[in-house]
Amino acid sequence: MIDLLSFINPGLWIIIAGAICAFLPVGSLRKALVLAAPIFAAFMIYMIYPFGSEEIIAGKVNFGGIELTTLRIDKLSVVWGYLFCLAGVLNALYGLHEKCRMTDSSALIYTGAAVAGVMAGDLITLFIFWELTAISSVFLIWKGGKRAYAAGLRYLAIHVFSGVLLLAGAVMYADANGGDFAFNYIGLENPGGWLLLMAMGIKCGFPMLHMWMQDAYPKASITGTVILASFTTKFAIYALARGFPGTDILIWIGAVMTCFPVFFAVVENDLRRVLAYSLNNQLGFMVCGIGIGSTLALNGVVGQVFLHVIFKGLLFMSIGAVMYRTGTAKASELGGLFRSMPFTAVLCLIGAASIAAVPMFAAFVTKAMILAAAVEEHLYIPFLMMLFASAGVMEHSGIKVPHFTFFAHDSGRRVKEAPWNMLLAMTLAAGICIVLAFPWGGYQMLYALMPFGEAVEYHPYTVDHVVFQMQLLFAAIFAFTLLKRRGLYPAERRAEILDVDWIYRRVGVGIAKWISAMWAYVSILTKRLRNHAMQEAGRRLYQVFSPTGRLSETAPSGLPALMTAAMLVLILIIAYFVR
Repeated sequence: MIDLLSFINPGLWIIIAGAICAFLPVGSLRKALVLAAPIFAAFMIYMIYPFGSEEIIAGKVNFGGIELTTLRIDKLSVVWGYLFCLAGVLNALYGLHEKCRMTDSSALIYTGAAVAGVMAGDLITLFIFWELTAISSVFLIWKGGKRAYAAGLRYLAIHVFSGVLLLAGAVMYADANGGDFAFNYIGLENPGGWLLLMAMGIKCGFPMLHMWMQDAYPKASITGTVILASFTTKFAIYALARGFPGTDILIWIGAVMTCFPVFFAVVENDLRRVLAYSLNNQLGFMVCGIGIGSTLALNGVVGQVFLHVIFKGLLFMSIGAVMYRTGTAKASELGGLFRSMPFTAVLCLIGAASIAAVPMFAAFVTKAMILAAAVEEHLYIPFLMMLFASAGVMEHSGIKVPHFTFFAHDSGRRVKEAPWNMLLAMTLAAGICIVLAFPWGGYQMLYALMPFGEAVEYHPYTVDHVVFQMQLLFAAIFAFTLLKRRGLYPAERRAEILDVDWIYRRVGVGIAKWISAMWAYVSILTKRLRNHAMQEAGRRLYQVFSPTGRLSETAPSGLPALMTAAMLVLILIIAYFVR
């Protein structure tokens, strides 16, 4: 039986469970299925691919003369597979109080599509699940209410466009490689590679293509935002790591990605939007590491992705819990909530310490691998850019988010603590952030998952690294404190900060208005020409055929009778021969 099931991509089980959820009524059975599906998929991954196995390729299907490889598990894809299943379990626990059938169904299909996508062995199968993640996840945004509808449409449009680029790039790449659609190293040697890079860049938020995150994530439902932060961008990072390791242009793209969100996050009032910018910043480290392409850098990327899903999810969960109790995530309307929600405050601080790479917390044992790889390759400018971004992360996600939410000024809100299921999900995520960064045996468990090289020789807990990181963090804390004391820190304002999408929308609206005006002008001109032509034709016909027209003036009176007789004869002849 297991041999038969081993030909099935484990993500498909989660997708099937999601489809079943769409028909199940509200109740414990549906919630049990939401929780059990990712656990079962993880079990199937383990049964198909025990630790230390060689690459597994199965599930081959011939479709239209193209051989699809629907299942490929190796040391790289298995990490993402387990990670997405773990995220699915945490998300299910966090949303256990949700009674929305659409959320449960969409979340499972979205999770399953992500798991199935990272285990796709060819570009066509990748495309199918690439688009399914977009279609299934948009419902999580629309669940956010009326103001989320337009954001969801923009989200769907840009992700479908990403899929179109992916498919076009796949066809061009395969055409240049003898019809081979296998999803391995791609590179930029042909135009298809550039299209594939652009498609993946949209999903992981390259500069000027990132705005869909800050537009859609904060407008989604509370549970939806947590789920959205887990899969789409990390799916794209997997695709980059598979198809473009060592691509130099990614070094600079990633370095820019780490820096520019810092400035937006500092002045942003919506804390979920702050975390969306922080998400983009963290993705920059991963993209830069993929561009460096060394064993140390790629292992750092894998570790950073694994921990990032957990600690970023923890931060979104904590702000979501606050929003669930208070109805807002605006920094200007929060503060002093540590009195009402002390457990949520502590868990949020663990997430903040993890993303800021405080020693003994998650990112400390992985982010430094990417920085060390940049130094090893003598990439000093990208190293300095990432160093600046690391200080920025401490400022906006490590300090600003917990400070303005739970401390700062007292907003006077006295609310209940987060529901037990939210606290349980956050506690598990916080525990992972601590355990996998623990100096004695903890981080080695994480390093054992890393796919490149027989063993990871990097040692994060050296005196130099600990001292250097603490100096960086204290510098960021000092800067934040000094700016607050001097009144120079940007105040929390009830406004939405404009991003580069404002340019697109302004230009797009301008183009739409111009097209509308031109269409109206052409329609009016066409109508005038048509009316003029009809009037002119009528006038000329009247001049010819009216009782006082030219035919009446010049033709003999017997001519109409003669013409009528001729037509009658012609009709009789035709009728005779076609009987």
